[in-house]
Amino acid sequence: MLKRIILLLIWTNSLSAQQLPYHPDEEEMTGRYKHARLLDSISRNTVFKSTVRANWSVDGRSFWYANTLKDSVKEYILVDAASGKKRPAFDHAKLAAALEQDPLRLNITRMDIGTKTAMLEAKGKYWEVDLKTYQLIKKDSFPQRVYPDRVFRRSRWQSFSTRGESPDKKWHAFVKEGNVFIRNNETKDTIQYTTNGTKEKPYAELAWSPDSKYVVGYLTNPALDTLVYYVLTSVSGTKRGQLRSQNYKQPGDPFTTYEMHLFPVDQLKSIRVNTEILDFFEAPVLHWRKDDPRYFSYEKVDRGHQRFRIIEVDAQSGTTRTLLDEKAKTFIYESRIFTEYIPATSEIIWSSEKDGWRHLYLVDGLTGNIKNAITQGEWVVRNIDSVDEKKREIWFRASGMHAGEDPYFIHYYRIGFDGKNLVQMTPEKGQHLITLSNDKKYYLDTYSQVNIPPVTELRLTSNGKKIAEIERADATEFFKTGIPPVESFVAKGRDGVTDIWGIICRPSTFDPTKKYPIIENIYAGPHDAFVPKTFMGTFGEMQSMAELGFIVVQIDGMGTANRSKAFHDVCWKNIADAGFPDRILWMKALGTKYPYADTSRVGLYGTSAGGQNALAALLFHPEFYKAAVSSCGCHDNRVDKQWWNEQWMGYPVGKHYDEQSNITNVDKLQGKLLLIVGEADTNVPPESTYRVADALIKCNKGFEFLPIPGMGHSDGGPYGRLRKRNFFVRHLLGVETPLVIK
Repeated sequence: MLKRIILLLIWTNSLSAQQLPYHPDEEEMTGRYKHARLLDSISRNTVFKSTVRANWSVDGRSFWYANTLKDSVKEYILVDAASGKKRPAFDHAKLAAALEQDPLRLNITRMDIGTKTAMLEAKGKYWEVDLKTYQLIKKDSFPQRVYPDRVFRRSRWQSFSTRGESPDKKWHAFVKEGNVFIRNNETKDTIQYTTNGTKEKPYAELAWSPDSKYVVGYLTNPALDTLVYYVLTSVSGTKRGQLRSQNYKQPGDPFTTYEMHLFPVDQLKSIRVNTEILDFFEAPVLHWRKDDPRYFSYEKVDRGHQRFRIIEVDAQSGTTRTLLDEKAKTFIYESRIFTEYIPATSEIIWSSEKDGWRHLYLVDGLTGNIKNAITQGEWVVRNIDSVDEKKREIWFRASGMHAGEDPYFIHYYRIGFDGKNLVQMTPEKGQHLITLSNDKKYYLDTYSQVNIPPVTELRLTSNGKKIAEIERADATEFFKTGIPPVESFVAKGRDGVTDIWGIICRPSTFDPTKKYPIIENIYAGPHDAFVPKTFMGTFGEMQSMAELGFIVVQIDGMGTANRSKAFHDVCWKNIADAGFPDRILWMKALGTKYPYADTSRVGLYGTSAGGQNALAALLFHPEFYKAAVSSCGCHDNRVDKQWWNEQWMGYPVGKHYDEQSNITNVDKLQGKLLLIVGEADTNVPPESTYRVADALIKCNKGFEFLPIPGMGHSDGGPYGRLRKRNFFVRHLLGVETPLVIK
């Protein structure tokens, strides 16, 4: 394989303009379809030892895992955590004989291994095994394991309320006929606190203070979401189309509003809190001070995503003050705001991109002042795994800290609240995933790159020291199929400075003396980045397309997430941009380095936001893109879901929504277009695509249209993917192929 790559590089450097565009005949094209099907078949289950799923012992001193090898042979391995030494978890032959199973293909679902016995589940039955004699004792169930350290975080905006009963059990708060009542559980006396609530505009979401002195509630003005409809045309056993509907909030639609009130049990009155009516999301989680439960704070994101606040309320008077107030000229990425409240020290850990990169800060919870930056630098905190209040330590993931690496590679770290004692837990180059032992004393680190199979190492949590390499994935059989390794490729973006990263898939029958059309797999949704970073040891959709005679690429352009704030800001009120200037420059750089990549024949395909992007390429960049397959596209950001589109396109809905709509711009269409839509799409309303078709017809534009009965949000399924292949073969390679290749 290495020799082949070296030859490719030599050939590429020696080739020039004499290369001819690749145009296969029908017979050769038919052979390519058959070869792609063959590779799909023979490449399955050809990568071994790529995943170590550790099953830790109760005492945390060891763990076992299973490998599935060639021909479905299974092995079970036991690892001593302190030394990293491995051995068979048991005598496979003896246990297989006892279980009456094939010793090469033992099927064990669960297992707890001790020094003398093991509990296991096999084929739905439970057994205790004597590891010396291999005698079996049948059991009724498998022992339950308790994991006390596991913490499940609730959404910041999940509707919050408590039970009606107060923490001290003396009171019960409830809403009756839209109004708030509090009953004394001892005397049974009930006090009505409000009279202005109605069935249409009731009080709701009552929540007690921890000292049982106050109830917080809201006078609400409910907003009913309007319906979107779709018709199932081909339901078995029916003669008519079946109408379906669902609640669906679109940009500009109203939210239920919440007017905050306090109900002190010792004052027998309602106090309207001196704060703005909440008109975005639902009732917030309340954070009461531990040292003085007279005060609580809550979080507020303004509609339009340009302001985030933490507001403190004095429950005795209803007065408020703003502890933290962040404003942005573009957007604040609401779903990636992280806050952790530390009641014992009245502190808040808060994430922000205020310095141009997503970082963590320690905030004084009493004053709102930033005590110190916890993380800083030109890199991005990607996720927070845990916060240890006693050790004052944060475990987090980040990317971009390692110079010379792909800036999207995720690494794991931990750091003190004071921003000191940063510990690097995953030093090796690559995309990482760690799993901790139950007591967090050890962890397994699995890392890989798109062209390098995974390696799993056992490390010590206290200092990150490597104990042993547990497994190194074996992809020998995969590469024997002839599928070339995926290549990571980087080129400069529109500013001439920023690196744009992507990947390249080539056909296994690749001939560097020919020029192959380029097809881009596009998804430019601003909510994340999408180019794979882990080992691509499967025959996926991109490689399947490449086998037909294409160079298939995927790119993360500006406007996507996980880089700097400036990189991400390109999408603000500008989703139609989709990073196209960066993508086009990237492919031109690809064509310069590899002349066999034909930048005069470029197509693209995508689904959902990618479907929107695919059509937009032909509308706004027809000088470069020549053919597109657009599946289930959200072609007009006013038709699609509210929460996603207002985050990037802003609120209120303005003329920029109309200016960037694919529907509005269909008169600009050049090139070849195939639209695919599932009639039962509950993610993006099907009319988004139908309105494109209607507008194209009214403009007398030629296009292909494939509606699929009964299908939901999809790229078209097997039939749609076949139509996509044939479409690109016809329009980029110039070959008419049968719909089905036998």
